[in-house]
Amino acid sequence: MNCLIVAATPIEITPFLGYFKSSNIKNIDILITGIGLTATTYSLMRQLRLKKPDLVLQAGVGGCFDTSIPLGQVVVVKQEAIADQSVIELNQLKTLFDLKLVPQDQFPFKKGWLINNSEVLKKTTLKKVKGISVNEITTSKQKIKFYTETFNPVVESMEGAALHYVCLMENIPFIQLRAVSNYIAERNKKTGT
Repeated sequence: MNCLIVAATPIEITPFLGYFKSSNIKNIDILITGIGLTATTYSLMRQLRLKKPDLVLQAGVGGCFDTSIPLGQVVVVKQEAIADQSVIELNQLKTLFDLKLVPQDQFPFKKGWLINNSEVLKKTTLKKVKGISVNEITTSKQKIKFYTETFNPVVESMEGAALHYVCLMENIPFIQLRAVSNYIAERNKKTGT
């Protein structure tokens, strides 16, 4: 099985990179995409043109909306949404699907979500969660409220939806792992959070 391991930055997979460099593993490729949906989509598509893997594993950190999940815990994202592909109308967040700009079941979406139903995901014992991807880290009370009410996410990243979208479109099994790095909260310059 050929596996592609994807991360936005090397620091997110530093322990694995150290192990990988000292090992003799031949069937794993590493791709550092850069931060964000655009960089991840481009890098993934470029890599897939060169070599199509049997599995793509995205590993990274993510902010967490659920404070009952301990910092450092690893979760697997079952479904993703692009939260900030939206508009705020009458103090309510409306997605592209709410606005009927895109049908909510237009492939690869199902009810507006990018859902991973691969066998690999079904076999993991990690906690399976909903995730959202954003282009701007969420730090305002208003956006936290909008995202929580609209999507009820557990984790937030800047790359997850790109992985889901590309792999669903290309019919490649995938899994997205997120280590909880922080809790989503209003930014406080006094405390540095």
